[in-house]
Amino acid sequence: MPSLRGGPCSASPACRAPVSHTTDCARHCQTLMPTNPPTIHWTHQGQPQQALWRSESGASAPRRVEGADDTLAADTAYRMACEGTGLLWQGDFQNARHLLQALMRRADKKPRKAAAKASQKLAAATAAEAFHLHRQAQAQRARVLASVLIPLEGDYSIALRRAPDWRQACTEAWGPATGERSVATLRELLGLVGAHEWRKKGVEIPALGAPPLNRIHPHYGVFSPVRGEYVGLVAAAPLPSKALAFDIGVGTGVLSAVLARRGVQRVVATDQDPRALACARENLQRLQLLDRVELQQADLFPPGRAPLVVCNPPWVPARANSPIEHAVYDEGSRMLKGFLAGLSAHLEPGGEGWLILSDLAEHLGLRPREHLLAWIAEAGLVVRGRHDVKPVHAKAADAQDALHAARAAEVTSLWRLTAA
Repeated sequence: MPSLRGGPCSASPACRAPVSHTTDCARHCQTLMPTNPPTIHWTHQGQPQQALWRSESGASAPRRVEGADDTLAADTAYRMACEGTGLLWQGDFQNARHLLQALMRRADKKPRKAAAKASQKLAAATAAEAFHLHRQAQAQRARVLASVLIPLEGDYSIALRRAPDWRQACTEAWGPATGERSVATLRELLGLVGAHEWRKKGVEIPALGAPPLNRIHPHYGVFSPVRGEYVGLVAAAPLPSKALAFDIGVGTGVLSAVLARRGVQRVVATDQDPRALACARENLQRLQLLDRVELQQADLFPPGRAPLVVCNPPWVPARANSPIEHAVYDEGSRMLKGFLAGLSAHLEPGGEGWLILSDLAEHLGLRPREHLLAWIAEAGLVVRGRHDVKPVHAKAADAQDALHAARAAEVTSLWRLTAA
């Protein structure tokens, strides 16, 4: 039975979009993926120019591109950005950063009438409508801020005054340089650098024990376990067995590492994203646990059965706008439903499936609790127990956050499921 989640497209190595069946891959790529790598075009001193276009979200290159430098006024730049014009930076690099900050201030400061109208619309909205309005506003803001473009040389260097050396960060995200010039948004480059710093520093995970072997180093494009409450649930729940466990959607490898540290003799961990598998392998090697964890590229379950199957699917049933968002958004709850539907066939008699899930979607009006309970029952499963924890991240206490009411009420749970 094919997974409801859908695997990565196999017709094109560059395509990571999920498709329902492997036979759909060729059609998927023909309709959604360009035959050649995307390019961006502009004119410099009357001569046509082009370069590779880099966008992790898959956003198209701006159709209109203008050269920009230190003489460009922020108000003019904001107007051009709102019109969809790309600003290919040719001045001092640090001034490009200043311009981006100026665009942020203007994007966040709406005219008084527009702000009042937006507040009225938000006040009258349901929780689900408020969520979608919030995402629409985020997307619109992101489009404006993506207008500042940075040219990259064939080795990922930036040939602008006072430009930093970000070649290592680019290599970690995009692979070895090919010698071809490219262009990326300044925001995307700042994201690469942020991910590079997190990869160097790592995230301390108390459930993994004392330093120094208690840090997880997330790679670019792999969800970071900065919200640690769900890790604590896995560290504290009673183990049904220490012989074998499956970790579905391994990500950084943090849950596999916690299970191994708790004494589980063998863990088989799966993921469909090569980036996640490489990240997990590196982390488990650093933690000296790789000999007890087997990594497999698979959509959901590995072959066979286990006394413990753990899954931490994306928590919000909405469409992801970029590959990194697939760790947060699960359109139509496909991975969640796929895990529940296939769990019984992969549990040993008396075994448990641990579903780690926030109820944020319930407070946002996106998925009622009744739907989750119905899917559990339809899959021939029963709830043996549930362990809850309240989030402690900053947004849960931020009254100015657009989704504050839902975040403040959020509870993350570990559902202990077993075959009926």
